[in-house]
Amino acid sequence: MSLMNVLSLLGGLGLFLFGMKIMGEGLEKAAGQRLKRVLEMVTHNRVLAVLAGMTVTALIQSSGATTVMVVGFVNTGLLSLTQAIGVIMGANIGTTVTSLMLSIKLNFAAIFAFLGLLLTSFGAKKHPAASHFGQVAMGLGILFVGMDTMSGAMAPLRDWPVFREAMLSISNPFLGVLIGLGITAILQSSSASVGILQALAGEGLIPLRGAMFILFGMNIGSCVPSLIACAGTTSAAKRASMVHLLFNILGSLLFTLIAMFLPLDELVLYLAPANARLQIAFTHVIFNIATTLLLLPMAGVLERLACRLVPDDGGKTEAMKLQFFDKRLLNTPPIAAQQLFHEVQRMGDIALANYAGSVALFQEWNDERAAEINQNEEVLDFLNKEITASLVEVKGLDLNDQDTRLVGSLFHVVNDIERVGDHSVNILEAAQMKKTEDVRFSAKASAELVDMANRVSGQLELGMELFRAQSMDASIIQAVESAEEEIDNMTEALRQHHVDRLKNKKCSAKNGMIYLDLLTNLERIGDHAENIATSVDRKPTVQG
Repeated sequence: MSLMNVLSLLGGLGLFLFGMKIMGEGLEKAAGQRLKRVLEMVTHNRVLAVLAGMTVTALIQSSGATTVMVVGFVNTGLLSLTQAIGVIMGANIGTTVTSLMLSIKLNFAAIFAFLGLLLTSFGAKKHPAASHFGQVAMGLGILFVGMDTMSGAMAPLRDWPVFREAMLSISNPFLGVLIGLGITAILQSSSASVGILQALAGEGLIPLRGAMFILFGMNIGSCVPSLIACAGTTSAAKRASMVHLLFNILGSLLFTLIAMFLPLDELVLYLAPANARLQIAFTHVIFNIATTLLLLPMAGVLERLACRLVPDDGGKTEAMKLQFFDKRLLNTPPIAAQQLFHEVQRMGDIALANYAGSVALFQEWNDERAAEINQNEEVLDFLNKEITASLVEVKGLDLNDQDTRLVGSLFHVVNDIERVGDHSVNILEAAQMKKTEDVRFSAKASAELVDMANRVSGQLELGMELFRAQSMDASIIQAVESAEEEIDNMTEALRQHHVDRLKNKKCSAKNGMIYLDLLTNLERIGDHAENIATSVDRKPTVQG
């Protein structure tokens, strides 16, 4: 085999992988919202979960990408381990679509390249989604060019005796499994690995029996991306990766034994007598469907085995960590946006708790509660930094108009929530000074502050409630704005009351300093509460 053939083989592989990449990206952009709906369909019904995994993988043409996505979903609580098992099994079936397409003898390279050119050049002007499908078609065209290039580069190997003997020796089942595992572990793409195997078979360079054992090993190697992806995740996510590995190991072991002692190769030859590439594709389909049918009823056993192999992390959740968002979710922008929405809600809950706690401390000091508020403030600062950085990444992705507006509003809401946290700490510090200096307020001043704090609390809770619901009408907007106006008016009135008390020497300068400090922080929290409420997309008013 000459250097030119080696370069052609590597170039063809590069084109194949590049075509897979841009095709998958195009499909993710075109089907982002559909992926959300498919995910929502996944319930504890395992058959639906299998169908969901199969559909998503058939769309993005990569079981590795799907399983990495599933690991991210489990890690952030979008899917339970039970739900993930069915999705993973379905992903293995969905990945067979690529091998079936590669086995059909049509000039797909020219067809898809021309279709991609039409869609990206002309269709995108009127229909933006057409450019995404054009990218998919271009990716498919490049993929087939890569496949043809690899096949042409391998053709001279038929005349090389050393290579022919090496291929014949792969009739050793376990050697074949190890070779397949190694190839896919290196390429980290089962579709590319199976494509290479189909190219070899198509040129008559490897017998079907030997190719079967390599194919079984490739299924084990396809677990490498999800095993890498589970680094640093929760025990549930690691268990999802372990289920994927167990599924493929058990399936490969079973089919290796079947191929050793039963005429599986003769069955495949009967199904596709004159198409070596289709023989590999049929073997791939039979392997994944049969393994799923066999192991799906045993999903509970796989789950328990994975739980034994991967120790429980105790269910503890680190505060200084994004709990709902995972960078793996950047592959599915609509879901990434929604998960950051949940992170901001979490941040809001912490800020609400800090506000309520700081106001309570002003009434009655408690060292433990004060320490908890200070710890929570550190968490809020961390979340503000991490969520903002993640929003910047998501904002640069392909989002629909609704998610674009959501991400834009989250930038402002995160800042408002963080400021609520800061003002709550200021209230805590005022409460601490009140305790340390043994400052006492008159019954009237105390009642005024309690009333003001309750109004602000109601406004803040309403703001967060509206933010969670992401919907409000004109009447609610008016109520929010009216409440904020009342808070502003009350602030001015209480300041005047304080001035009157000072004039009448009914309070000291120290009392006044703490009182005004508390009043100012309460009023500013009310401002931020209004900002949070009005960040929500408004419902169109109905004209009657």
